Amino acid sequence: AKHVISENDRTQAAKGALESGDFKGFGSLMNGSHASMRDDYEVSCEEIDFLVSEAQAFAGVYGSRLTGGGFGGCTVTLVQKDQAEALISHLKEAYNAKYGKDCDCFVTTPSRGAGVLFVKE
Repeated sequence: AKHVISENDRTQAAKGALESGDFKGFGSLMNGSHASMRDDYEVSCEEIDFLVSEAQAFAGVYGSRLTGGGFGGCTVTLVQKDQAEALISHLKEAYNAKYGKDCDCFVTTPSRGAGVLFVKE
């Protein structure tokens, strides 16, 4: 329950950070979320922790965390736009050097999220 309660608190704080343009604060909340998923909820894995750690230490990164259902899968990283491609190259090289496998990376653009869609019949 510790992760769920702390994640709810982080989510509320994240809303405020994004609304005020505090990307550094938002990134810190992302990092805290990953630590909680890894340590309290125990749903991360070595490979994801490696990618998150590499991203968090990279210049221009505000924060990084596991995303999705856990137990592997995907990370999401908030990075300065002018550092995104360099980060991708770094993660791919570092992951391949450590695990002998490729990892897919791509840039996304935030959107407003889910909403009501009216369909005319």
